[in-house]
Amino acid sequence: MKIGVSSYSFSRLVRSGAMTQLEVIGKAKEMGFDVIEFSTLAVPEGKSLEDFAQEVRDECERVGIAPTNYTVGADFINGSGGDWQAEAERLKGEVRIARILGVPGMRHDATGGFRGAHRGARGFDDALPTLVRGCRAVTEYAAEFGIRTMVENHGYFCQDSVRVEALINGVDNPNFGVLIDIGNFSVVDEDNATAVGRLAPYAFHAHAKDFHLKPGSDPHPGRGWNVSRGGNYWRGAIIGHGNVPLVACLRALKRVGYDGVLSIEFEGMEDVLTGIATGLENLRRYVATVEG
Repeated sequence: MKIGVSSYSFSRLVRSGAMTQLEVIGKAKEMGFDVIEFSTLAVPEGKSLEDFAQEVRDECERVGIAPTNYTVGADFINGSGGDWQAEAERLKGEVRIARILGVPGMRHDATGGFRGAHRGARGFDDALPTLVRGCRAVTEYAAEFGIRTMVENHGYFCQDSVRVEALINGVDNPNFGVLIDIGNFSVVDEDNATAVGRLAPYAFHAHAKDFHLKPGSDPHPGRGWNVSRGGNYWRGAIIGHGNVPLVACLRALKRVGYDGVLSIEFEGMEDVLTGIATGLENLRRYVATVEG
């Protein structure tokens, strides 16, 4: 498996002005990552998304690190005025950005669920037909350019492994799969290794992520902690410092022959560069254990 890093891991530094997204590319190479993934491009003022995407690709080539994936937001239920076809057309524009970047894959969201007056007694099964149509339209377009599309277990509503599997099976297109975020299953209180095992056959890409976890029966731990769908507490952790069973999850991927990219997505409170570097050291050890 190749070990990469998501640009999202550096987002605190980019937002603070301590580093630009172009500088992130060189830093990822310097830290020893094999590839880099881009989670939404931070386009500088006065530049177009297309022009900046080309700059990003040129910088990757200059420093010698391959771009591997492009991650964007989407919502086929609420996005583009609630018009799934318009949202699919918007995402086709993002596919063109992925093509400029030269990445083999693009991850987009499915939906965050029904909102406000439209919610009523409607759940995932009600959304599924629309999500299938939207994802299928985007992946059929992306296939023309050799770009695979995928959803991630992300956003609470389309996060459980059973729901993600139902979406992939509904789209039923070899160009459409899943970006498995190993840690994100904790946010919907699902056993991580079991969930990874369910989705591993559909994996196009994977995020290595760790969380500190506490039961909801405890008092709220304070700043930096979030609440799962079931009321438990979670906080981003350095890879290897949290409670996610990372090695078991990696073994589940390995059992189905997954040999793609593991991108670190660091969300911890620690110093960003220390957190990423320590996570990389640990992840390389874990991968060696699984592959050895």
